[in-house]
Amino acid sequence: MLKSLFSQRPELKSSREIALMREAGKLVAEALRLCRAMAVPGTRTIEIDQAVEALYEERGAIPLFKGYPGRVPFPAVTCISLNEEVVHGIPGPRQIREGDLLKIDTACKLNGWCGDAAVTLMIGEVTPAKRRLVEVGEQVLRTAMVELGRRRWWSEVAREMQRVAESAGYSVVTQYVGHGIGRIMHENPQVPNFISKDMKKHDFRLEEGLVLAVEPMVNMGKADTDVRRDHWTVVTRDGLPSVHVEHTLALTKDGVYVVTADAETLIPRS
Repeated sequence: MLKSLFSQRPELKSSREIALMREAGKLVAEALRLCRAMAVPGTRTIEIDQAVEALYEERGAIPLFKGYPGRVPFPAVTCISLNEEVVHGIPGPRQIREGDLLKIDTACKLNGWCGDAAVTLMIGEVTPAKRRLVEVGEQVLRTAMVELGRRRWWSEVAREMQRVAESAGYSVVTQYVGHGIGRIMHENPQVPNFISKDMKKHDFRLEEGLVLAVEPMVNMGKADTDVRRDHWTVVTRDGLPSVHVEHTLALTKDGVYVVTADAETLIPRS
């Protein structure tokens, strides 16, 4: 699968197109701020999803997850995953509890352009082990944001991301990766957070106009995952917690522009 997608060139964006993507990115950032405000013990995950759906409807945006094809079409506008759930959790009646790690991923299309981002939130007081996992996961994403403007090939960025996670004693999920993004949510290329023989063989050059949804998934224990019977929710096989964070990033002549940031954020080339 990686081979076929790496063989196709990324779809580069103009400055004008990146500015249009930023409008979708700002709405995704607003949706995640709303999620943060609601993420308190006792809140049901479906309540968060309904609030994000109402926000998108109010702004005239198309939610990109709801109805996404699969064995069962995805039923919500957010993926909400707790603790050992890695990604693609389905919102429902489950209540958030003190000490949980809450992962929220959402994407929308606004005026023909897409934005996609995810956060991991610590609910109340979490254990030091969970806090460290979150901090390292965020460091892995930050590493990608900085290295994207310094390197020539994606493999060089992925190597650094993997190094940060594994040097902290954690593992990087290899079954799921990031992706190019633009007029549709999933464009070429696939964007791994790790190094493999297949990935290095079908690497892609980092060029101005490249826009990627970079989304590391870092496990406290082993990298192995399973999918629950709902056909969507991915969980760690060993039952230990996982962290998922994501931003849509654009590589420009000036540096790395964080399309889905809360505030205008440009990381200069160095």
